[in-house]
Amino acid sequence: MTDRAGSAHPVLPLVGRAEHLEALAEHAEAARTGQPRLVFLDGPAGAGKTTLLRAALAADGPFADMTVLHGSCRAVAAATGYSGVRALFGPLGLTGRRARTSALLDGGARHALPALTATPQEDDAPPDDAFSVLQGLYWLAAGLMADGRPLVLVLDDVHWCDERSLRWLDFMLRRADGLPLLVVAAHRTEADPAAPDALADLVAHHLPAQLRLGPLDTRQVAELTGLVFPAHQPRPAFVGRLAAVTGGNPLRVVHLLTDLRSTGLGPDDAGERRIAEIGGRAVTASVHRMLEHQPDWVGRAARALAVLGDEDTAYLATLAGLSALHVEEAVDILRHAGLVRAGSREFIHDLVGAAVRDTGGEAGTAELRLRAARLLSDIGRPPEESAAQLLLVPDAKDPWALAVLRAAATQAEHRGAPEAAARYLQRVREAEPDDPALLTRLAKALAETDPERSLSLLHEAHALTTDARVRTTTAIQLALTCLSTQRSPQGVQVLTEALDALDAEAGPAPDPAQRELRTLAESVLLIVGADEKSTFPQALRRATRTTEPPGDTPAQRQQLAMLSVLTAADGGRAADSARRARRALRTPDAPLGTWSLLPASLALYLAEEDRAADEALETVLRDSREKAGVWTYALALSTRALFRLENGALADCAADARTALEILGRERWGDTATMAHTAHTSALVARGEVVRAEEALASIKRPGLDRFVWEYHWYLMARGRLRLARGDLDGALETFSACGESMEQAGLTNPVFAPWWLEAACLLGGLGRTAEAREFAERGAGRSERWGTRRALGYAALARGASTPGAAAVEPLREAVALLRSSPARGHEARASLMLGCALLAAGHAREARQHLREAVALARRCGCVALARQAREGLMAAGGRMREITSSPLDMLTDTERTVAGLVAAGAGNREVAQSLFVTVRTVELHLTSVYRKLGVRRRVDLRAVLRADEASSRRPETTDEQSGNG
Repeated sequence: MTDRAGSAHPVLPLVGRAEHLEALAEHAEAARTGQPRLVFLDGPAGAGKTTLLRAALAADGPFADMTVLHGSCRAVAAATGYSGVRALFGPLGLTGRRARTSALLDGGARHALPALTATPQEDDAPPDDAFSVLQGLYWLAAGLMADGRPLVLVLDDVHWCDERSLRWLDFMLRRADGLPLLVVAAHRTEADPAAPDALADLVAHHLPAQLRLGPLDTRQVAELTGLVFPAHQPRPAFVGRLAAVTGGNPLRVVHLLTDLRSTGLGPDDAGERRIAEIGGRAVTASVHRMLEHQPDWVGRAARALAVLGDEDTAYLATLAGLSALHVEEAVDILRHAGLVRAGSREFIHDLVGAAVRDTGGEAGTAELRLRAARLLSDIGRPPEESAAQLLLVPDAKDPWALAVLRAAATQAEHRGAPEAAARYLQRVREAEPDDPALLTRLAKALAETDPERSLSLLHEAHALTTDARVRTTTAIQLALTCLSTQRSPQGVQVLTEALDALDAEAGPAPDPAQRELRTLAESVLLIVGADEKSTFPQALRRATRTTEPPGDTPAQRQQLAMLSVLTAADGGRAADSARRARRALRTPDAPLGTWSLLPASLALYLAEEDRAADEALETVLRDSREKAGVWTYALALSTRALFRLENGALADCAADARTALEILGRERWGDTATMAHTAHTSALVARGEVVRAEEALASIKRPGLDRFVWEYHWYLMARGRLRLARGDLDGALETFSACGESMEQAGLTNPVFAPWWLEAACLLGGLGRTAEAREFAERGAGRSERWGTRRALGYAALARGASTPGAAAVEPLREAVALLRSSPARGHEARASLMLGCALLAAGHAREARQHLREAVALARRCGCVALARQAREGLMAAGGRMREITSSPLDMLTDTERTVAGLVAAGAGNREVAQSLFVTVRTVELHLTSVYRKLGVRRRVDLRAVLRADEASSRRPETTDEQSGNG
């Protein structure tokens, strides 16, 4: 019960907590075997959580052979972004010069720097989204486990942890499968959490093991009493009264016993009466009594320490209005009295610090915090440190305080901590409620965490703004927020009105700034208007009235990209759409944004310029990997999967779709995604895996999907194909027809995007209902001629062939094969070859029929369309041909993610590079690669490359013809 200096010290001994220490050892052992764990130490203040943690962290404790990061959250820093993270990672010293040289910050881990640095560089742009910082911290932690050494993150007083740090713990644990990770968080049960929603999410998502530290029983209270009064045998009555008064709380027990000893009393009748007098106010009474018997300057130093924390002596002296010698002596007195820890200037418990502050009264403490905030600012500390003090002062609204809070918000934004920025700006708003610029900035800070409130603030700011230019800027942000909250019609209305007002003010000769602002607003209006069916026709009309910009600025390129995709949607000329898309993507002085790249890639794909479309998507993927932008990465992967689907690259489509689904499955907003699901469903149908396809489609959870332009019709195509594969022909026809009606209603008439009319014509033609099939074929033929690509013309010829009875079907089907062969549509080429072979067989040309049916089999197998290949083989056998059963490729044993990993590794990527590309751990990549090696029977990367090359060559090798084998 004494510190190393020999002074009386009420440090809580580890009494009654042996079983908890054993439980921590068991969880540590599980983490060592790659079973990540989250453990919560729960208990009231003074229950001994910190004491238990210190025992676990001791040299002979259960974490002895593990990498341990230990930190404590502080109430004064609860509003600061990533303060909990800095408490954990601070001892690594990854700031300043070391941040540029440490191997721990190589690769993706460098994105962690804004969270780790006390003062992020304000001349650096804020992260594109907060995810990049979370991802950087994840890679930093993964790097600490790279050699297999387990990592323990111990965070004390987690009830004071800031929201962003808790979100990172959640983020980390979602990706921790197979990692040797243990997270231990100590939580005060009666405290109101600083970030209740984030803490609740952490608990709900990961169901932590709960170690509850309850009250000590009378035997354990007697043991503590014996430690304080070793020369006395405590009477049962005294122990019983002590346990009843303190509730068995170890901190209260120790403070009461220490108070008795300091006043010359013992565990006797007089001590029992003193216990009854103090009651449950043990800690506060003990602290107050100690300070009452000290000179005034000791109390002033103690209160300065309770507000400012473990700071340099000179700063504490300035705040207390004392000399440095007085402060040093005061700290020694407090340490000797057992209020401050040995070897530091931290109070032994935050309840002690609260009791010290209580001696100054509310007004005195508020005044001291204001002075502490100014002191921190004067000595050059980051604005967030001063702001943390100001947030604890109810009426800190003078100009200096508001300026500090604004600066702190800027710092939080550069840190990627929007919750902290919003908290600082909200305090400013209390003083300046009608500042539209402030409301707009606060709305931006809330866009990720509370989009509904963000939207409300933007409406408020927009209503308060009178200047047409500012209103337009606000309307742009408001419209994009409406897009993210699925209220696009509302955004279209506000932005349209703002544009009209801007035009009225600018007149016929706007200045350059007005023109650029107008172009940006126009492009955003097209983006938002193209989201839902109710506003899509309006966006199309606006696009036809818009003068094509030269593409010299980012806003002009964004506008060109949207004009290109709307031209394509309207079924204009493919050449016009592609020309606009290429101009939007021409190499600019500044990087292209997502809203330039993605629309242009869709326009180029529809216009049959696949290489340019792939390059645009690869740019999105590369930038997203670089910036750890998970949303855009998953979106680009899903888009590419849909392109590859229609081009017949089923293996690549499935790999992209599954990778996107795995990434989305780890995100809170993943349920809003649909494109990866629909691509995956259609790929499974083409591969003949109907049951899995049903499961994939059923996993879509987005409400109101039928309101949206692009996703809904891709979904209907997948649903129709699935029904067709199940044999539900009427249901499939109904779904394809519904897709067409919905597209007509929206004004989306491109014949290649979601070619429902082709599917309906082929379905009806196969049933012999050629007259009905012809109606659908004719609906697509004119639009295909107008669009003019080989794919579109091939689709039209294929539909004509399907709707033509008898031998007359042969010629349009020959045309379809020729057109589709010269297009990227390999899957549809195989389908056309199959239909041509069947038509030739029906016309009595068995030998030629076998040739086309064999080509259909080979092409379908090359595409991965197993169901179509089997159908073509059946036709070939019916035509008198011979062919062995359609067997699976060795690669078919791989999951989609394993195939993706195998492809990247075979292309020369290292495990860490693959992991960062897929937003997973190196350990996950290693597990996938081990599985790949086992399934394919290889041991080395060079062998893996050989297997992939052999499979590709096999898929392209022609079968022996019947004529060659003598079966002419």
